[in-house]
Amino acid sequence: MLEMTRAEFEELVAEALDRIPPELMRLMDNVAVFVEDEPPAEDPELLGLYEGTPLTDRGEWYAGVLPDRITIYRGPTLRMCDNREDVVSETEVTVVHEIAHHFGIDDARLHELGYG
Repeated sequence: MLEMTRAEFEELVAEALDRIPPELMRLMDNVAVFVEDEPPAEDPELLGLYEGTPLTDRGEWYAGVLPDRITIYRGPTLRMCDNREDVVSETEVTVVHEIAHHFGIDDARLHELGYG
């Protein structure tokens, strides 16, 4: 497995977020991004997870709720990548993929766009 500290991986996630166009970042609402070492045991290869209510599903009822949560998992990413450049690329794809879920884009469409 490729070695990378949690702090280094968190920095890559932050850099991936910085590459999201500002006009999209301004549209994100009530969402927080986290880094965890490992995903839930039932899905050990999961690279990222979006939990919350996509913007497209929010209505008048949406108020006073906890932030949506995007989690990027370090362990599976490092296990699947051969070098740092692969980690940078995969992290960026994963961050974009999870942010897309916040905007209501499903997995099928993400696969079509190359963010599968």
